[in-house]
Amino acid sequence: MKRNIKVEFVSREPIEKQEIEMVERKGLGHPDSLCDGVAEAVSVALCKEYRRKCGTILHHNTDKVQLVAGRSNPRYGGGEVISPIYILLGGRATRVFAGDEIPVDIVATTAAKEYLKKVRNLDVDRHVIVDSKLGKGSSDLIEVFKGKGEANPEMPMANDTSFGVAHAPLSETESIALNVENRVMAEYRTKEKAIGEDMKVMALREKDIITLTVGDAFVSRYVDDYEQYEATKQRLKEFVTDVAEEYTTREVNTLINMADTPDSVYITVTGTSAEMGDDGGAGRGNRCNGLITPGRPISMEGASGKNPVNHTGKIYNLLANKMATDIVEKVDGVREVSIKLLSEIGRRIDDPKVATAQILTKSDVNRGAMEQNVKRITDEWLSNIAEITEMVIRGELRIF
Repeated sequence: MKRNIKVEFVSREPIEKQEIEMVERKGLGHPDSLCDGVAEAVSVALCKEYRRKCGTILHHNTDKVQLVAGRSNPRYGGGEVISPIYILLGGRATRVFAGDEIPVDIVATTAAKEYLKKVRNLDVDRHVIVDSKLGKGSSDLIEVFKGKGEANPEMPMANDTSFGVAHAPLSETESIALNVENRVMAEYRTKEKAIGEDMKVMALREKDIITLTVGDAFVSRYVDDYEQYEATKQRLKEFVTDVAEEYTTREVNTLINMADTPDSVYITVTGTSAEMGDDGGAGRGNRCNGLITPGRPISMEGASGKNPVNHTGKIYNLLANKMATDIVEKVDGVREVSIKLLSEIGRRIDDPKVATAQILTKSDVNRGAMEQNVKRITDEWLSNIAEITEMVIRGELRIF
């Protein structure tokens, strides 16, 4: 198959040489991230249930998750949740196959509650109401989902005209924002019980000075008083700064919970602001690389919860990230690459309307050879696009 793959060489200031760079990461327990995580957990659970009962993945999209915050009364050494968090599971799912009904709502609510256990101090049974309102899919999109390409009867047809966007490599500031939150959750959280899962990292680079503004919802039961709170903040600041300095030689300044006063500090009962007034929605947070990057090409389409079979709003964003990473790792002389993939509804997903790679090169490169290598990598990933589906179901790809 001859695909419409374009390679463009661009001339612009590399991100590392630009004077200002801003990067954001919404962490594991942020209300928007909770909605993303729940949406994706429900989709993956439905994929597995459909395969178990029907032998194939059926049409669904569970990306319309909304969170209405609860109310709580945190205090030093304790506190309580007064009104539960309400999570609405919205979207569409196939409920009947060959005359047999599929327990969509049971699968969805079970998957959602299991995912929410990632917030350690959240009592899912007492602190959360999960309400499944998944409806039936529209008949036209179900038919597109069933359709296969003529040359390859196993190749799905795109369910929408959508684009996917990605870039590589990550800048120092991007790497810091991503890895600070990841490593606090993976390493530091096990040592410091007061650390809540609701962490937001905002990174600002002004020339060679990087300022990290970090918000974390400390868990009140593990903080006895203001002095202990301040000491906990200081230890977190030191850990965050140490992590950041692994990714840069630039000056790093770290700020923690900047709205604090002696009379008002950021403590929560559960470790997430969803307990007390911060609502959330799927698709409002991180993109597929785990970041929000206003200085880069970006898609506004959230991937979480969209079906991994033919929803190109999901598949193409994930695929673009894999392509961009491979190009930087395998093609000599690439300084930066931006990938953009455009689907067309009803067209095979392995044959986009256009696939483009914009390349910022290092000096003294053979552009002809580079173009051929970039096209080859792009073409290989499109030929193996079905692997993205399996990687999603196995949990091998970052979605948000």
